[in-house]
Amino acid sequence: MVPMVTEAWTLAGCGGAAASKPLPAQDVPVLLHPTAKKPASSRAVAVAKSAGQDGRRDAAVVGRRRGIASCLLAALALAGSSSAGGAARAAILEADDDLELLERVKEDKKKRLQKQGIINSSAAETGYLQDLVYKLSKVGQAIDKDDLAAAGDVLGPASDAPWVQNVNAAFSKFSSSTEEKSAVDSFNSSLSSLFTSVSKSDINSSKSAFVSSATALEKWVELAGLTGKLKGF
Repeated sequence: MVPMVTEAWTLAGCGGAAASKPLPAQDVPVLLHPTAKKPASSRAVAVAKSAGQDGRRDAAVVGRRRGIASCLLAALALAGSSSAGGAARAAILEADDDLELLERVKEDKKKRLQKQGIINSSAAETGYLQDLVYKLSKVGQAIDKDDLAAAGDVLGPASDAPWVQNVNAAFSKFSSSTEEKSAVDSFNSSLSSLFTSVSKSDINSSKSAFVSSATALEKWVELAGLTGKLKGF
């Protein structure tokens, strides 16, 4: 507040020499009686001069005090104006931020509605994904029992099996954001490792690959807005 008032004081023209120079005082006239026949004594002249000087000093002090008061009021007015202006600018910026946030919320809602419309009209793709959840559940149960032969029967001979292609078609239809596509890539990489580990009868690698596949799929389902649309999620 002090720097603001100081700056406003200067803007009001109260800084430097202008503030320190006393205002000119009007001379106080010494009235002499027009009919006086004798010249005034030296004592009377001295008293008159002293009275005149005192009057000028009093007038200068009063003028100076009035000038300081005027400058102070002007400085405070300018400081208040600056403060009010800053508050107004802050309010405008805050309103702009609120509008921007509102626009983002509207855009997000629009995208969600569009995604739900796609999901609701894509029964075949939703069925492919539900089949994926079912297969992974069976594979997980078999791996938990160290039965990699049973896990291999569920998965099939290769990672390009028809059911895998159908699942990727569903992924492509429901994935629009970069995060969703990244989750799909992670899932396909983990699924490929799962096929390889099961075919090699590597139980530890199969367990690790299964956990990675299930985690990536869970993340994608949440990002794609399919939570509650698939049994098991």
